Amino acid sequence: MSSNTGDCIFCKIIAGQAPCEMIYQDDVVICIKDIKPASTYHYLIIPKRHIDNAKVLHGPEDKDIFEHMVKVLSKISEEKGIVSSEARTGFHWPPFTSINHLHLHLISPVENMSFISRLIFRPNSLWFVSVDYVRSRFDNSS
Repeated sequence: MSSNTGDCIFCKIIAGQAPCEMIYQDDVVICIKDIKPASTYHYLIIPKRHIDNAKVLHGPEDKDIFEHMVKVLSKISEEKGIVSSEARTGFHWPPFTSINHLHLHLISPVENMSFISRLIFRPNSLWFVSVDYVRSRFDNSS
């Protein structure tokens, strides 16, 4: 976790200091539309607490936030009629992060993604990891 959140665009969005198209909000996370969508649907599920990235997640409090993000992913998918087999979900992995604030991507349908987007959001690559991979890191640290 980082204490330097003054320049973080997601922290500004959460604080109401920057615009966004809000899809969902609760006490733990927000879900917004990506400003540069890779497909028809491209949402970001962002914890309200500033956490730098998926690589630094550890401990029970972080695991609770992570699992809540995954539940919200399922909720948004269901509400939008997104089928998991037609979607890309995951986290960019450092040093391949564009915004240094944890966020979970939900992108669908894959068939509408450009060649470049398919590379940027390539599942289980060095730069884009799955929910299961991040979960396994919690399991392995126990």
